Amino acid sequence: MSKHLDRARRTAFSRSELASWEFDVLSALRRAGTPYELSPKALLQQTLVSSGTMTNRIDRLVDRGLVKRRSAPNDGRGILVGMTPAGLTRVDAAITRLVDAEADLLDTLSATDQERLAGLLRKLSLDFD
Repeated sequence: MSKHLDRARRTAFSRSELASWEFDVLSALRRAGTPYELSPKALLQQTLVSSGTMTNRIDRLVDRGLVKRRSAPNDGRGILVGMTPAGLTRVDAAITRLVDAEADLLDTLSATDQERLAGLLRKLSLDFD
């Protein structure tokens, strides 16, 4: 199952012209809600990468026009990373494609079985939270 889910993720991301790590950063910004901005520290906490890795990722996303940096209004030394309209379009397309692919994987299960599976996965995930 893991292989099928991984393939679905890779396909959804590549069709949206995103690498997996790009999706991780953009989806963290998306979850933040409007105006889709977070500090680099908040992005670190959500994506579980090192400071140097995050700096590199932000630089690469800025180069692609998917995010922008701006000074934090309450802290002259701080910065915020915000998603551009192009980044929002790409991450939304990737999410839609991923949800559709996951739904296709679950099509063979009845609605009752899908509900049972969701309940069991929810129960299992409690140990991880």
